[in-house]
Amino acid sequence: MNNPFQVHELPGHFLILRPVTEAEIVAMAKHLIAQQFIRGQALTSPDDAREFLMLELAHLEHEVFYCIFLDNQHRIIEAEACFQGTIDCANVYPRELVKRTLQLNARAVILAHNHPSGLAEPSEADRAITRKLIDALNLVEVRVLDHFIIAGIEQFSFAERGLL
Repeated sequence: MNNPFQVHELPGHFLILRPVTEAEIVAMAKHLIAQQFIRGQALTSPDDAREFLMLELAHLEHEVFYCIFLDNQHRIIEAEACFQGTIDCANVYPRELVKRTLQLNARAVILAHNHPSGLAEPSEADRAITRKLIDALNLVEVRVLDHFIIAGIEQFSFAERGLL
């Protein structure tokens, strides 16, 4: 199917050439955010990460633990799903996350996972694994900048709530 969106004369404005489905709109939104969220680009605000993570995680029916690996200037090295789980949990292994962080030579990370239940509040298990990951990554001098929980259109930021 051809792309129903065409760039308009004004940058950032698009002309819709035919009726579009919800899936096409979401795909275009993902594409536009991904273009802004490319390797080597600096993350300059929590909102940038939040928008990207909401598009990546909000629609999933099982838990996924996601990491954005950053260099010392907070430029993106890699963004990936590190652990996959079930409808209500994902096992996260600090050793494996530290290993991946060192492979990528990252100096900071943003953590995220989704709650398919639609409730963005962190559980005690969420708080405990966040603390374990912070402690493990501190040993290799890697900062955890935030941990987002994405639950549909709701989200929770550990940093914004003073929990990091």
